[in-house]
Amino acid sequence: MIAGTIAVVDYGMGNLRSVAKALEHVAGGKPVVVTADPAVLAAAERVVVPGQGAMPDCMRELAERGLKQAVIDAAANKPFLGICIGQQMLFEHSEEGDVPGLGILRGQVRRFPAAKMHLPDGQKLKVPHMGWNEVRQQSAQGRPHPLWNGIADGSRFYFVHSYFVAPDDADCVAGTTDYGIPFTSACARDNIFAVQCHPEKSAQAGLALLANFINWKP
Repeated sequence: MIAGTIAVVDYGMGNLRSVAKALEHVAGGKPVVVTADPAVLAAAERVVVPGQGAMPDCMRELAERGLKQAVIDAAANKPFLGICIGQQMLFEHSEEGDVPGLGILRGQVRRFPAAKMHLPDGQKLKVPHMGWNEVRQQSAQGRPHPLWNGIADGSRFYFVHSYFVAPDDADCVAGTTDYGIPFTSACARDNIFAVQCHPEKSAQAGLALLANFINWKP
């Protein structure tokens, strides 16, 4: 495999081509491959796990295609980016379908609470949370994560989701967003960075995040 390869995990869920095209746009000539081959994931320099759809379907497809252990291994030893369901699956359990996740990060995936889905003036908020929203950068170490380099705090990213991650460990929270309630919209630990938003659909801020990932040396 060519040095510097970025592998996008194909487990049958998510807008894989859009993610791959966005990565190619900022990769500086590094190869981007969409793959369902565990051996390719093992050999890649960096791994991206996108995803759209329902958590039970995503977890089932990951297991049935023989990719579950390959994703766990990638999250343990190389720069790893999770997007949308690719973030949610890192956690221990999801309320969506009452299914276990990969358990790489401690915490739960929860549905937006219906009783809280309104603005201060009483206007009702729809679920799924769909559209542009601000991400406030966070760091327990007192400085933003390297993947926020060059991205203004409070920049807007594109979201489509009904569930959000609730980490047990506050130190892994790298970004928060408000939608009726404040929720964790980015998390990070060691070589892992994951976001609830879709950087591939988030214009310049999203491309900057992807470029930072490609150049990140955790």
